[in-house]
Amino acid sequence: MEYGLFGLIIFILDIYALYKIITSGASTGAKILWSLLVLILPLVGLIIWFFAGPKGGGHGI
Repeated sequence: MEYGLFGLIIFILDIYALYKIITSGASTGAKILWSLLVLILPLVGLIIWFFAGPKGGGHGI
């Protein structure tokens, strides 16, 4: 299958989202659910995570 540049960009953004999910302060269960959403539905999961997902590190302000 040929996805081209768009596919590569989505892949890179999904990796970034997974990194941010894993390093967030969310509970382990939430991290697993968000990660599965991004992995199973790469584009839709990425958009949903961007607007509603856990953000930032677990260090607090």
